[in-house]
Amino acid sequence: MAEARVIPLHSPDRDGSRRRHPDATAPSADGSGGDAPPTGASDWERRLADLLAFARRRLRGDYEVDEFGFDPDLTDNVLLPPLKPLYEKWFRVEAIGLHNVPAEGGALIVANHSGTLPLDATMTAYAVRADHPAHRHLRMLGADLVFKTPVLGALARKSGQTLACTPDAERLLRSGELVGVWPEGFKGIGKPFKDRYKLQRFGRGGFVSAALHTGVPIIPCSIVGAEEIYPKIGDVKALARLFGLPYFPVTPLFPLLGPLGAIPLPSKWYIEFGEPIRTDGHGEHAADDPMLVFNLTDQVRETIQQTLYRLLTQRRNVFLG
Repeated sequence: MAEARVIPLHSPDRDGSRRRHPDATAPSADGSGGDAPPTGASDWERRLADLLAFARRRLRGDYEVDEFGFDPDLTDNVLLPPLKPLYEKWFRVEAIGLHNVPAEGGALIVANHSGTLPLDATMTAYAVRADHPAHRHLRMLGADLVFKTPVLGALARKSGQTLACTPDAERLLRSGELVGVWPEGFKGIGKPFKDRYKLQRFGRGGFVSAALHTGVPIIPCSIVGAEEIYPKIGDVKALARLFGLPYFPVTPLFPLLGPLGAIPLPSKWYIEFGEPIRTDGHGEHAADDPMLVFNLTDQVRETIQQTLYRLLTQRRNVFLG
């Protein structure tokens, strides 16, 4: 077998890297967001026109919400735009291998989880929406805590997230949606800084069962950079119990600097989407084979881990990339 060619992170010819114009935006739900502004129109005039058009649609009720509560019009016009400066200017995210994400049909993106707060999930969703040629929405699977939190739970539903359970995942995949899952859960985002980029356990393989039941490809996704935004050096367990949280992090800046300590450090990010792992050739009852589920889970986990190691060896500096 021929050895795969590894293209350095800093090569301008790296396949699948983000190469869009810095002013490009993902299309809005009504198809207008990606259109070029009229000749002579300033950026603020275009934004004002988009805002007025959005307001008119909301007042007329001219928008759709699916059975999970997903509101694509609100997501594209209200929830995603504030992420743009964080994605492009603060973390300077470079999305690699987006050609491995299908332009249509169901697929399951499986990624490592880190960073104390789950900003890696939102940055991945933004990458798929803004930088993928098909501008797809990523339907993320979240923990119970997300949906039990006031305001956050409602916004998560509006943005397309749903509970991380096999039945919901399968319904989304069968309907042709692109679904994202972070199997490490709180064990991943809450791990100490000393354990950065060491993958935690991937649960019992529920995501593999969902993929096998629906016959969709699994796309391993490796995220480098998120580990450094909030280096977790401690955990105040008493406060975590008081607030009903899985942990209460202590970082070099939080809670020492108060609200200022909640500002993430501007690390340079790489999000690499690996080659799809097919699941449609294992037979009708493949999901009932525990050994197959275990082997596929281990294959996905190992692929992500090895890609993380490769990206880390190619990274010159945490903040400069």
